[in-house]
Amino acid sequence: MSDYSKGLEGVVAAETEMSFIDGQKGVLEYVGIPIGELSSKSTFEETVFLLWNKRLPTKSELETFNKDLRAAYTLPQTMIDRIKALPKEAHPMHALRTLVSALALDDKDPNNIELDVLRHKSVTILGHAPTLIAYFDRHRRGLDFIKPDTSLGFAQNFLYMLNGEKPTETMARAFDICMILHADHGFNNSTFAAKVIISTLSDVYSALTGAIGSLRGPLHGGANEGVMVMLNEIGSVDEAEAYVMGKLERKDKIMGFGHRVYKAKDPRATDLQKLAKQLAEDTGNSELYAKSHRIEEIMEREVASKGIYPNVDFYSATTYHCIGLKLDLFTPMFAMSRIGGWCGHLLEQLEDNRLFRPAAKYVGPHEVAYTPIDQR
Repeated sequence: MSDYSKGLEGVVAAETEMSFIDGQKGVLEYVGIPIGELSSKSTFEETVFLLWNKRLPTKSELETFNKDLRAAYTLPQTMIDRIKALPKEAHPMHALRTLVSALALDDKDPNNIELDVLRHKSVTILGHAPTLIAYFDRHRRGLDFIKPDTSLGFAQNFLYMLNGEKPTETMARAFDICMILHADHGFNNSTFAAKVIISTLSDVYSALTGAIGSLRGPLHGGANEGVMVMLNEIGSVDEAEAYVMGKLERKDKIMGFGHRVYKAKDPRATDLQKLAKQLAEDTGNSELYAKSHRIEEIMEREVASKGIYPNVDFYSATTYHCIGLKLDLFTPMFAMSRIGGWCGHLLEQLEDNRLFRPAAKYVGPHEVAYTPIDQR
């Protein structure tokens, strides 16, 4: 048996061409392209094509991909009925997990994972995801559903269905950038969960349901909700010092800081910081950004020497708030983007599949005699 690594830290479990991370230098690339290049020049749709095909699309290929994705915006009536049957008090992540699983019920061949079929299913699920989230949010608010607009891109259409009006170009582009930045990130917990499930030759719906369950956790995608809770607890910029120092003295976790991989500033946080600052100024949330920036300054002074820097969750919280998203929609936004990455990894896994079956290090006793029940 090989050496034990708690949490599989540092263990190489598979190969990928999708994303590269250098945690020491703060580098993230999708198929070799720096994340900053993509966030400034690309779109979410093009980025997903890149991840699934390991290359950028031609103009005609991108047009076809966009057409196919937009055709999947509309949900079957059965799914609309299921959304209306969900309890309005449910957390959106529980709703999303349940609804993605339920998509299998409308698939006449749900267990088919041949690569061409899986690609088609991936487009359909990715196209459905914004509608599932937007419709559930409107359901719980008692509002009529807004039909998707297939003339709009992925990000713009979602905000339209959610709010009932088309977003400004700035809002739509900001959200599109968020989708790009969250699309993939190596073998993170949820991606690994999806790969483990599909390696059994299970179905795409099971794999994505497991991934969504993983992402919900506060140590993974759910951390961005915790960041916003923290920012709301700090009354003003002047109160940030006492708040953060108190947390550090109590050895409490400062949400949005530290990463299992990065020992430098998360490059996604760098891009999101610029975006958050501009959006805060545009939407009258400068105080919120100022609190975020002050927290980063304090943390840099206190713990940067230990390799603890802002991660993607820290400034995504401010960004999502400025876009106008409710707190409990933050993690579903992460999931909606990451479906693009998860599906890419499912395709990659099945191209050369091997069942994941790690060993466990047994630390219990041996040769223990059975004690009859009347002697216990």
